[in-house]
Amino acid sequence: MPSIIANHLDVIYRRIAAIATAAGRDTASLKLLAVSKTFSADAISAAYAAGQQAFGESYIQEALGKIFYLKPLRTSLKWHFIGPLQSNKTRLVAEQFDWVHSIDRLKIAHRLSEQRPAHLPPLNVCVQVNVSGEPSKRGIAPNDAVALARNVVVLPRLLLRGLMSIPKPAPDIITQRAYHRRLRELFDAMNAQGLGLDTLSMGMSDDLEAAILEGATLVRVGTAIFGERTRPIY
Repeated sequence: MPSIIANHLDVIYRRIAAIATAAGRDTASLKLLAVSKTFSADAISAAYAAGQQAFGESYIQEALGKIFYLKPLRTSLKWHFIGPLQSNKTRLVAEQFDWVHSIDRLKIAHRLSEQRPAHLPPLNVCVQVNVSGEPSKRGIAPNDAVALARNVVVLPRLLLRGLMSIPKPAPDIITQRAYHRRLRELFDAMNAQGLGLDTLSMGMSDDLEAAILEGATLVRVGTAIFGERTRPIY
């Protein structure tokens, strides 16, 4: 397994670099988040041994088990929470994670700020935006995102870094780019208003090219690194 994951990571790194070069972008402006939800701590260890340090999780109890198991690597690993966040789980996330990508309600942001331990640096957060308007999908409407961001940026134990989206699957790169462009334009508009964002978390295994072409700074890739995913029991 270690060599397979290392090979997959090498392919992804090369793919990202090629797309960035084609878009006239510096590869250093892009970061890879390895989405490790449903995969084992051993798989994460293999990815870490191959040079990957940032990992994305969506299920609290599953993630806590892996964070505990990999505690000797804690100062090297960066844990990103990328799933829907319920009020009764905010303390665990505030205490154990370095990033949260899925802020879509001010209540959640307040709880994370209040529960972030004082000995830790502020929690890096992104506002999740529902760019494709799916009723079943989490994320704040684009028209409401600025107001939420302005309320989040003043919370003392959070550091607002940017925006995140998970648009609905699209059959072609033109449609994919259109969804990602909406988030990038919102990102640019917020920065024009002085919010100082630096992170556009968008793009996964199937729409990586479209996201990078539209300005993603952080792409989230799981199955292309770790293989096919099975659902957890959590």
